[in-house]
Amino acid sequence: MAKLTKKAKSLSTKLGDNTKLYGVEEAIQLLKDLKTTKFDETLEVALNLGVDPRHADQMVRGMVVLPSGTGKDVKVAVFARGDKAEAALAAGADKVGAEDLLEDMQAGNLDYGRVIATPDMMGVVGRLGKVLGPKGLMPNPKLGTVTPNVAEAVKAAKGGQIEFRVEKAGIIHGGIGKLSFSNEALKANFDAFVDAIVKAKPAGSKGKYVRKVGVSSSMGPGLKIDLTEVAGA
Repeated sequence: MAKLTKKAKSLSTKLGDNTKLYGVEEAIQLLKDLKTTKFDETLEVALNLGVDPRHADQMVRGMVVLPSGTGKDVKVAVFARGDKAEAALAAGADKVGAEDLLEDMQAGNLDYGRVIATPDMMGVVGRLGKVLGPKGLMPNPKLGTVTPNVAEAVKAAKGGQIEFRVEKAGIIHGGIGKLSFSNEALKANFDAFVDAIVKAKPAGSKGKYVRKVGVSSSMGPGLKIDLTEVAGA
């Protein structure tokens, strides 16, 4: 039997029983204590939901603004013309255009975290469906990424707004900030993220909606959260 390294022994001692349920702030602090990497890891949240997203009335999807931001610089591309294009640039968009932006993306330049479009540009954007769709970047009016108010959409994307979407197994996960954030900032982001998902409960969800919640860091272990600490669960 292989000997445990000092790091593994320390980790095992601190974690103890892997069935333990943690308070949110307790889990955040423990992940910080266990961090051994030099880079600033992301705090990730995963929720197991009582839904089957294969049914349209059980899809869970939306946007939420994390009050403490994400710690990431989100690159934003905007399809717009004239005054709207100027407003998007003024709001901080990284790239703004119309047919020229279409050609740029068709050439493979897709290094964006968010793509936004004015409604009149969807005829152009639609031609990128096979390119943007698989990357989850296709503008969508339900998510506020097809909008006449592109400046606000750009500011939201740059200011900590993230998208959430349930996967086939009924799981939603998302990065909610960096471990270097204060515990209070991460807790505020956790609460906002979970609250948005709770409020997005679809009509077709039967029985218990939020079944499990866990947190982890990029390279750290997964910790189970006590559901009594999760509002609406």
